[in-house]
Amino acid sequence: MKKRLQTQFSTRQYMLSRDFEIYYYSDTAPIKVTTHAHDYYEFYFFLEGNVSIQIENEQLPLTCGDVILIPPNVRHRAVIHNLTIPYRRFVFWISQEYCNHLLELSPDYVYMMQYVQTSKKYLFHNDRIAFNIIQSKVIRLIEEMKSDRFGRHSQIPLCVDDLILHLNRVVYEQNHPLEFEEERSLYQNLCIYIEEHLDEELSLECLAREFYVSKYHIAHIFKENIGMSIHQYIIKKRLAVCRDAILGHTSISEAYLMCGFKDYSSFFRAFKKEYGMSPKEYKDCFMQ
Repeated sequence: MKKRLQTQFSTRQYMLSRDFEIYYYSDTAPIKVTTHAHDYYEFYFFLEGNVSIQIENEQLPLTCGDVILIPPNVRHRAVIHNLTIPYRRFVFWISQEYCNHLLELSPDYVYMMQYVQTSKKYLFHNDRIAFNIIQSKVIRLIEEMKSDRFGRHSQIPLCVDDLILHLNRVVYEQNHPLEFEEERSLYQNLCIYIEEHLDEELSLECLAREFYVSKYHIAHIFKENIGMSIHQYIIKKRLAVCRDAILGHTSISEAYLMCGFKDYSSFFRAFKKEYGMSPKEYKDCFMQ
């Protein structure tokens, strides 16, 4: 993770901003947080550590990729079992007022909040690839908030809304697998299948067998919808996940294999073409 994105941990449990705040923490020394509640929503993205989350009277062990949503007035605390490995997480606070603003735009933005409050289910598991997609949106938001680039004040709310909508979509799809499957078009199914199987063979022949349509039809419908070949799309998706995995402390050799590249040389060429530098140069540039 980029060192400049990290924030020194504080026990403060109130917002300084009116709408939202986001932090990346990495702790190797003991921290003490007592059971508490607050008047805003807290999203918690768990990266690493030997930690459980206590919510009201229930204690839940955490694994990498877990997303927790704590609604207002729900008592909770992190339980750190040991610090043999760093305790790393993103914490995202968003006010009730901002959620009401999103609700006025569309109820899709607050599906997750309403579901958590009615079901009392606060913890959502994600596989590695799905979590890397979430993590990339979180990192983009933090980078934008810490930048001084032109248009940042307009871009930040777009990043926030994109992250919130994506989280709602993930939870909705977890809760409605059959219904959602029936509603998808072939193109949408292809995009989601590719996203969930980046570490597997994704040739046109394999996709044609999976979806029971001709590979020529798949190539046509993909080009028609997205304006690039399906091969180009898969490469870009794999590279984006590799990049985010590298920033998340995954080794380069593990990252490219995890994302479906068969050999390092093809990964190296594609990465350098996409980002203008080698994977190692990229890692050295953005990590401590």
